[in-house]
Amino acid sequence: MAELIDGKQLAKTINDQTKQSVDELKAQGINPKLIVIIVGGDKASQVYVRNKQRKAVQLGIISETKQLPEETTQAELLALIDLYNQDDTVHGIMVQSPLPAQIDEAAITRAILPTKDADGFNPENVGKLYSNSNLNFPVSCTPKGIMMMLKAYQVTVPGANAVIVGRSNIVGRPMAALLLNASATVTVVHSHTQDMSAYTRKADILIVATGIANLIKGEDIKPGATVIDVGMDRDANGKLTGDVDFDSAKAVAGKITPVPGGVGPMTIASLMQQTVELAKWSE
Repeated sequence: MAELIDGKQLAKTINDQTKQSVDELKAQGINPKLIVIIVGGDKASQVYVRNKQRKAVQLGIISETKQLPEETTQAELLALIDLYNQDDTVHGIMVQSPLPAQIDEAAITRAILPTKDADGFNPENVGKLYSNSNLNFPVSCTPKGIMMMLKAYQVTVPGANAVIVGRSNIVGRPMAALLLNASATVTVVHSHTQDMSAYTRKADILIVATGIANLIKGEDIKPGATVIDVGMDRDANGKLTGDVDFDSAKAVAGKITPVPGGVGPMTIASLMQQTVELAKWSE
């Protein structure tokens, strides 16, 4: 039976450390501030943003949510971002996905100053990640949180065979770069990969981020592997589940994250931690 990786408990530890950092910065006259912009009324986004806002307030981070109507133009959104880019009291800016069809998400990502890029999506920061830069820069929050999980649960990364299922700019690609920077041997598989399970069955560390419920079964997992499930899906009965079939996987894996209570809390904890880091680096 696999050891459960408790993301909820680990996030609490990270948040306690973040709160301490916030208190130290405030004593120096620095008040970390995060701006979250949401366009339209996507319900899942509304919930996620509310959770971020609540956690920021708990940790003493100033957090403002700017709600814009569905018909907001790209020019209007860019103008708002420019306003916050020029505001020295703002340390982190993030624009919640998805965006309405009339707005080019890539253009919005490029518009946020790299030094205020709370999500770590700006191409300049992505370049620093892939070149394994020794400078200070933000990193995509979910992969950042996963790296903290691996460290906390003493998973050996150098020399490990790490397989990532999914190649999104939010999880798969930055995750690959972080693991490569940590000296893992990294393979990325995706929808065009032939015989995917031939790769997943060899993984010491298996990270799954596809949005396909129960895609990975116990038979697809190497005995004793560490399995990180990034998915947040609904099964046929409407029950919350991940990309990994938890029941069959936990019988094979050495360590595994649950859904919910695994990666999700760590993503928000990473965002809060990163906002405070941006505030520190801005001085």
